[in-house]
Amino acid sequence: MSAGSRPETWIKATSAGLFVEPGGFFIDPGRAVDRAVVSHGHGDHARPGHGRILATADTLAIMAARFGERVGHATQALAYGERLTIGAVSLWLAPAGHILGSAQIVLEHAGTRVVVSGDYKRRPDPTCAPFEPITCDVFVTEATFGLPIFQHPPDRDEIDKLLKALALFPERCAIIGVYALGKCQRVIALLRRAGYDRPIYLDGSLERLCALYRQRGVALGALRAIGDASPGDLAGAIVMAQPGVGPGASWFRYLPEPIMARASGWLSLRRRVRQSGIEIPLIISDHADWAELFATFRDVGAGTIWVTHGQEDAIVHEARRRGFDAQALALVGYGEDA
Repeated sequence: MSAGSRPETWIKATSAGLFVEPGGFFIDPGRAVDRAVVSHGHGDHARPGHGRILATADTLAIMAARFGERVGHATQALAYGERLTIGAVSLWLAPAGHILGSAQIVLEHAGTRVVVSGDYKRRPDPTCAPFEPITCDVFVTEATFGLPIFQHPPDRDEIDKLLKALALFPERCAIIGVYALGKCQRVIALLRRAGYDRPIYLDGSLERLCALYRQRGVALGALRAIGDASPGDLAGAIVMAQPGVGPGASWFRYLPEPIMARASGWLSLRRRVRQSGIEIPLIISDHADWAELFATFRDVGAGTIWVTHGQEDAIVHEARRRGFDAQALALVGYGEDA
């Protein structure tokens, strides 16, 4: 890189988030700003009240569903691969594979290409476009699961654990704790792919975003509100609810001996399983694990790695050991599926 193209001279880590100075916009800002580019719809990246918002059409639909009129004063949808010039920066979006509409933000300025990945995963997911490696000079990565302990098992193996338990105890039902955006819809799709074709029952907090996914063309099969189920419907059934929903829910008493499950990448940690009080941990994550993070660094061919949030120290140390120029940006306010 020439001295004039060093990215640290034009991309700044600020209290509001990453600021792209020659374009005059922030990426996933943590507070309301005049111009924001949003990578995806999770609440730790997509916040209301911005003056102008640029994102994929799916992300804008998610933000509108969550924030209503507070979403922002003006919005602009950008398709994957569609180029736009903002100030002195050329910008385009590439699929991140995280949730519906999630995007990597590709920035080109003064002969340098920087990819801000947002959150991403490398596993196949029928509910969103797959991650696309983009060759770049600088790759800005998350590190949510940036420790060697995080080596996520195959998704199908985790779904099979649940289905085998239901087959063994057909008089019971299973309740799966899932986040409302992304994880819920992905687990439904994985169940369908594994051959589970019965109606899946949803807590009311999950219904709206499942309806949005269907409106955006994602097939989820038969879904029903748990409040509409009769006790006779629920033997052998799967119920999905927000994590932590349990006996306090009005409908919980109708469930026949529920098998408590939860889907999260954090369940690789045994203490998390013990703390959650679940019977079946489903280690299913919408983020890259340790091996997938480093496979991604190799795939994009970047000599420089910036780490925005998660286990920054471990990733920076290992990346440097492997020959990358790596540093932590120490951004705050981001977490898994917030």
